[in-house]
Amino acid sequence: MRVPYLTFISQSYKMPNLYNLHIIIAEDDIDDADIICHTFNKNPDFAKVSLVANGEELLNFLEDASNEIPDIILTDINMPILDGIEALQQILNNNNLKTIPCFVYSTSINPVYKEKCDLMGVKAYLIKPYSIEGFDEIPKSILSIIEQ
Repeated sequence: MRVPYLTFISQSYKMPNLYNLHIIIAEDDIDDADIICHTFNKNPDFAKVSLVANGEELLNFLEDASNEIPDIILTDINMPILDGIEALQQILNNNNLKTIPCFVYSTSINPVYKEKCDLMGVKAYLIKPYSIEGFDEIPKSILSIIEQ
């Protein structure tokens, strides 16, 4: 199933303040989704965490004018229906969405994936940690990169 190029209703976007942030996370693994959502929910800089299960749901969320535009996008790469890289290609080629800081996190350390992300303008390619405590570093890393 091919997802059409985003026809997003224009809303002005400005760089987020580093508090009261809204992040949308695309993650298909239910256990990882629970951990990463919990991690962002307990971080005081993130006021809203939205979760979708794949790239197609991410694009649909962003196209839906009734949804608040997120300040940050975090996506896994390997997901069913539409993977994270395919979704990011559409997001980062859309003039209304490309200013949203996008981050990838994955268990894959495949240099081809990282290179694709770098060429698209993804802010960072983060490796999924193997411990629950390691997930606490993800919001800190994202905030640190956005501050730059």
